[in-house]
Amino acid sequence: MMDIELTLNGTARRLSCAPGDSLMTVLRRQGCLSVRYGSATGETGAAAVLVDGRLVPADVLLAPQAAGHEVTTVESLDLATGELHPIQAAFVESGALQSGYSAGAMILAAKALLDRVPDPSEWQVREAFSGILDRETGYVKVVDAVRRAAALLRGEQPEPMEPFVVERIGDAEPGPAPVAPAAVPRLVPSPDVPQTAVVGRPTHKVDAVRLVKGHAAFVDDVEPRGMLYAKVLRSPHAHARIVSIDDSEARALAGVHAVVHAFNTKRVKYASGGQSWPNPRPWDQVSFDEKVRHVGDRVAAVAAETPELAERACGLITVAYEALPAVFDEREAILPGAPVIHDEPDTEGIHDASRNLSHHITGQTVPDDRLDAAFAEADHVFEGTFHVQQQHHCPIEPHVTMGWLDEDERLVLRSSTQVPFHVRRMVAPLLGLPIKRIRVVKPRIGGGFGGKQEMLLEDIVGHLVLASRRPVRLELTREEEFVSSRIRHAQTLTFRTAVDTEGRLRAQDLRVIGNTGPYATHGFTVQSVTGQRGLSQYNCPAKRYTADVVYTNRPVAGAFRGYGAPQALFALESHLDDIARGLGMDPVELRRKNWVRTGDPLDILPALGERGATESAPEAMPRVTSCATDECVAQATRAIGWGRRDDAAWRRPPDRPGIRRGLGFALCMQATAIPNLDMGGASIKLNDDGSFNLLVGATDLGTGADTVLAQIAAEVLGVGADDVIVYAADTDLTPFDVGAYADSTTFISGMAVKRASETVRDRIVLRAARLLGLESATEVDLRERKAWAPDGRSVSLEEVALHSLHVEDQEQIMATASHVSDESPPPFAAQTAEVEVDVETGQVTVTKLVMAVDCGVAINPTTASGQVEGAMVQALGYGLTEELVLDEAGRAVNPQFGPYWIFRSDDTPPTEVYLVQTMEPSGPFGAKSVGEIAIDGVAPAVRNAILDATGVGINELPLTPERVWRALHP
Repeated sequence: MMDIELTLNGTARRLSCAPGDSLMTVLRRQGCLSVRYGSATGETGAAAVLVDGRLVPADVLLAPQAAGHEVTTVESLDLATGELHPIQAAFVESGALQSGYSAGAMILAAKALLDRVPDPSEWQVREAFSGILDRETGYVKVVDAVRRAAALLRGEQPEPMEPFVVERIGDAEPGPAPVAPAAVPRLVPSPDVPQTAVVGRPTHKVDAVRLVKGHAAFVDDVEPRGMLYAKVLRSPHAHARIVSIDDSEARALAGVHAVVHAFNTKRVKYASGGQSWPNPRPWDQVSFDEKVRHVGDRVAAVAAETPELAERACGLITVAYEALPAVFDEREAILPGAPVIHDEPDTEGIHDASRNLSHHITGQTVPDDRLDAAFAEADHVFEGTFHVQQQHHCPIEPHVTMGWLDEDERLVLRSSTQVPFHVRRMVAPLLGLPIKRIRVVKPRIGGGFGGKQEMLLEDIVGHLVLASRRPVRLELTREEEFVSSRIRHAQTLTFRTAVDTEGRLRAQDLRVIGNTGPYATHGFTVQSVTGQRGLSQYNCPAKRYTADVVYTNRPVAGAFRGYGAPQALFALESHLDDIARGLGMDPVELRRKNWVRTGDPLDILPALGERGATESAPEAMPRVTSCATDECVAQATRAIGWGRRDDAAWRRPPDRPGIRRGLGFALCMQATAIPNLDMGGASIKLNDDGSFNLLVGATDLGTGADTVLAQIAAEVLGVGADDVIVYAADTDLTPFDVGAYADSTTFISGMAVKRASETVRDRIVLRAARLLGLESATEVDLRERKAWAPDGRSVSLEEVALHSLHVEDQEQIMATASHVSDESPPPFAAQTAEVEVDVETGQVTVTKLVMAVDCGVAINPTTASGQVEGAMVQALGYGLTEELVLDEAGRAVNPQFGPYWIFRSDDTPPTEVYLVQTMEPSGPFGAKSVGEIAIDGVAPAVRNAILDATGVGINELPLTPERVWRALHP
């Protein structure tokens, strides 16, 4: 150890460290929790701090290198008055935070910039933030926050973050698009939506203050005494049997407390996908197996007193492998003679292990003979095959879990998970514990996007805690996150469509081969959703879906935002553009003849298990209950300038002879929760001062779910959202909730909150009527934190609470409610894209993206538009740059940021978001989902824009320069 002297947040400090300690490690020891791990090589920017006023990655800088310098973290901005610093206040006001994992780094980047440039341009802001990867924000509101902070620091008062109201176009001539600040949600209101006080307003996120101040919020922001650190030994082979494991040297190493692997751990079969009970079969995994099936698969795990010691111990474990042939392409894995990936005798439920088929899925709306006749009689038949790649979620917070035995020797797991209740249920049999002896706590999550809808680390940590009887922490490295967590399913999709001469669809046949990797977690459900989404958003009298879910030796595929829809809609919307081109029709007009509208049946859904049945009576057929597709299309096409497709000078700028410009369109449709399956609970109680405690099992991934649920409760109870204190996702304390997936939180958990709040409201108004001397509680109205009589008299909620708790007929006013729905109202969206294609290099530059979304009533327009902005940037990566590439041995060649390119603040195009209101009768205050649909349309819209620009359709993602160049120069 050595001592260093530096100035930390204005105070001279003498700190001890090892020569190899990073500055991040030392700062976190000092309680500077805003400095967070994203990788060990600095490219995420999550650990950025100011050193002598310059932004520096503290995870790369060694602590001794900071000796003699001034180091500043966000904790320095806490003012003695308790007020937020203007930069922090601006980030709160703008809604610039999604998960907020990198909030400290972003605020420091803003400070460094504003200290140099008091009034920065948008480009200067984007350039200053280029080293901080936070694509979940879409960067739009980050730019707004910095410029808002600049105004505050200059003594100006910027405009509040209010939605910009845009008139509905309807059947009128569109006219020019409205001009508004990029970060402001463009709200297209509906006359069907009633006035509300809190719902529909841009309320600040309920956890924003703790995030901008860098307070403890995430899994790794606490550290129990006696913590051990875990590392996992992973397979270097894509496919091999483990002949033997010798762990004697590792166990003999001083400071090593536990080593677990296949030969000392009970073999219990499970499926790791975080889904409702019972998890879909096959259960084809065990905690540690005697066979490895991809590079990065688990072999053993070690718990030791330091991370370095655990890493060293892993290197001392001797493993004898019998290497086996591997297969990586889903199309090759089902061919005769392909290596069999699951040849073990104890896995049940595999459709055909000899052909590597975990599942075979079929569904259709008419018998085969009617479908075949429709194709035979059609005026035109079009066919296209499309391939989509594995994309990684790229949360800046890697998967991390810590566990310990509490004072009653119950296992506590503090984990970055989207599905805490599912994790508790699933991990219990693997550890040989009853559920009642396990508690799962979900703190703040630093990005999930479906990747944390999995029981991924919790069983390893549980095994090590039970073996060592000490607290254990396991966090994935960035490379492990890429190859050993979960990833989007690659698919090969073939659409065959029959149309008449007027462009009406007469029959559709979709065939999918889905690549689930070596384990079928989410394999059945993702590919089922692909069929649902690929065959739902257009009316067609005859439809058929067939899917094979195929085992390969690629990294394991799982849940990912959109959950099968991005794959389906890339193929469908590209196919529709090809059909329009073949028929000589405008691609929007072709779709207009066919898209579903309010009242139309969604006839493929029952056949693919959407309602848990293979058949539905006509009266039970799911139907569209609210839809504003026409308005979404009108707004999105106007905003992109759809008429420029006919402007030859714009399409081929004379001063740039190698450039071709084009516009692309895609229609999107998603779902809202899983009907008759997703369930959420809520509990709410009134406090002495008229505030409320709200307990929910729902999981906020940075989406603003806690805020939305607080707004729903506040609307019912006549208070502000800041009067509702939210506690979420602790399996001991909060009600059950399926977790954050299927876009269910606002719709399902929100309705549970609404119901519980309505029961509490009923108790409050009864008590208030007594205090006001009224004969009937129906005369009482709750608003402005008071209960009002018709004559203008009122009592405060504080008076009501004190009377109920202390004075007469004492009671705790509280209620619990649950909600499950038999509806799954789809949101709809129109996506447009403007591109420039360099025909000499194949480079595609997206110059503008517009999305208009019908999400019902946006409970919080700021957080809803932020979801759309972030999803469009994530989808842009799916379309243009992101693909996990393997070499011939199955090793990832790009498992780090940089080689795996996600869009940064300085290369993200301008975006516009329109929120088109409808009143959804089954949702809380008219709400539908918004988080997933926004990732569906960018890739096909960009592909179709390239087609418009060059006349060449490219059917494989991502649309890299090489792939585009080869298509342009066959």
